Amino acid sequence: MRGAREEAARRGLPEIGVKPEEGRFLEFTARACGARLAVEVGTLGGYSGIWIARGLAPGGRLITLEVSEGHATVARRAFERAGLADRVEVLVGDAHQTLRSIAPRGPFDFCFIDAEKTGYPAYLDWALANVRPGGVIAAHNAFRGGALLDPSVRDADTDAVRAVSERFARDPRLVATIFPAGDGTVIGVVAG
Repeated sequence: MRGAREEAARRGLPEIGVKPEEGRFLEFTARACGARLAVEVGTLGGYSGIWIARGLAPGGRLITLEVSEGHATVARRAFERAGLADRVEVLVGDAHQTLRSIAPRGPFDFCFIDAEKTGYPAYLDWALANVRPGGVIAAHNAFRGGALLDPSVRDADTDAVRAVSERFARDPRLVATIFPAGDGTVIGVVAG
């Protein structure tokens, strides 16, 4: 795990990934819901994907989506070094389009959203339509470095995350909470 973080830093990837305690929570959650088929929106260097893939049931598969070919190359190496390359498929391209193309492969058991924040509402829409009852949907950066709780902060990224957090709290299809480690992860179980 340390090697994945160090390689990402050496390759100049932004230091915006999950913290170790957040990664462990992702592994725990994937394992707890018995995930066999998971999707991650936003691969970066593969660190969070390693945690998710480790939590999958035997024979499980993670499909992780990344817009940058350079980031995807770093991530693929990280998955290989972690011994998970056979469980992880890295798809490069615009996630909005890629999600539409993989939807027929579902239903999915677990979805982790950690990409461009203005896309969060659409990613949540996709997840609600494609994650099975009893499955889990999670979205990173629920606190936005504290900006989410400051009503005077009004920018497109914060507004999108704020709207998604409110949807997690109010949507009757989700039983939700926030995992308060790192920058926060809002998480919901899809109601049956």
